[in-house]
Amino acid sequence: MAKISYNSIARAIYLAAKDKHGGERATVMHRAVDMLYRKGLLSKAPEILSELEKIANLDDGRIVAKVSSATRLANITKSHLADSLKKRYKAQHVVLDEAINENLLGGFRIEVNNEVIDLSARNKINTLQAYLTK
Repeated sequence: MAKISYNSIARAIYLAAKDKHGGERATVMHRAVDMLYRKGLLSKAPEILSELEKIANLDDGRIVAKVSSATRLANITKSHLADSLKKRYKAQHVVLDEAINENLLGGFRIEVNNEVIDLSARNKINTLQAYLTK
């Protein structure tokens, strides 16, 4: 029997619930949880929910970008970053989830879906060091 990925499970749940409202959607979700229980996958619910969120965001034209920086980003920087991410991912809406990471020397690190864009000073220094030692 082939193993089904978390993404496939999330996509099936999303498609089953997509056009449902109220009680119908609750029934679909109840059945989904029941199926996960029967298949012994309840412990994998966080991974499946993460995939489900990505699918719903993609369908809505929205991306969630987790931005880590050494200090709080200025509003103009957030605006430029959101515009750049909209273009890069062809999204209508960008949600910036900001986090302060005091271990960063400067710059910032962006995580969108399964991609990491590392614009931190430490990464630039490491890249320069690797280039110079070749």
